[in-house]
Amino acid sequence: MESELTWRKSSRSGSSGGSCVELAGAKDCVAVRDSKDPDGPVLLVPRPALRAALRGPAGR
Repeated sequence: MESELTWRKSSRSGSSGGSCVELAGAKDCVAVRDSKDPDGPVLLVPRPALRAALRGPAGR
């Protein structure tokens, strides 16, 4: 599956390769990896969980 993914890094990421992550859309989830270690581990996050995490705590 990983070889089929199109990885994207934030346009706000600097060219120095600092602390960045890359995201790739998969069928039922979003794949996340460390941009400095593209051959390293990949975290698969269900889309609803990622949306909830990005929204922050309820009531904000």
